[in-house]
Amino acid sequence: MDVWQENEHPWLVTEKAAVREAVAERGLPYLGICLGHQLLADALGGEVGSMDASEVGVMPVELTEEGRADPLLQDFAERFLCLQWHGAAVKRPPAGATILASSPLCANQAMRVGGNAYGFQYHVEVTEQTVQDWAAIPEYERSLRETLGPDGLARFKADMDGALPQFNAAARRLYDSFKAVVRAG
Repeated sequence: MDVWQENEHPWLVTEKAAVREAVAERGLPYLGICLGHQLLADALGGEVGSMDASEVGVMPVELTEEGRADPLLQDFAERFLCLQWHGAAVKRPPAGATILASSPLCANQAMRVGGNAYGFQYHVEVTEQTVQDWAAIPEYERSLRETLGPDGLARFKADMDGALPQFNAAARRLYDSFKAVVRAG
């Protein structure tokens, strides 16, 4: 689903209101991944839209200067691989957002709003089953085939398997850093 599909998924209206209240009104910590990243932007007045081309695969992102200094990402390499699987992106971040990472197809791969609300377009939460499980979803399978071709699943799975230890280590660093930001706040 996409953040603008409120007619098909009415719960998105309530979800955006909850994000807005939690982040803008109460200043609570927030960590949103993929749709959660887009919900953060949309709920706080940013703009999310379809991309010209989907990002699917194991692909690099690059930290911005602000990302290299951010407490969540300061221990990351300037450029690192991550799992991508999306056809929508934050086109305009909400007021006051800081862009922390980007890629050639998606200018907002990660952002911070305020001191403790974070959104990540790329997937941090991957396991050895992620690619297989998501490829079983018709919309995901279609974007995979359109982006990577008919043999794309096998190549994507092989890339993912090779990168999984790196992804899991990066996820642990990110989650530990987020916990530290929450405790410090």
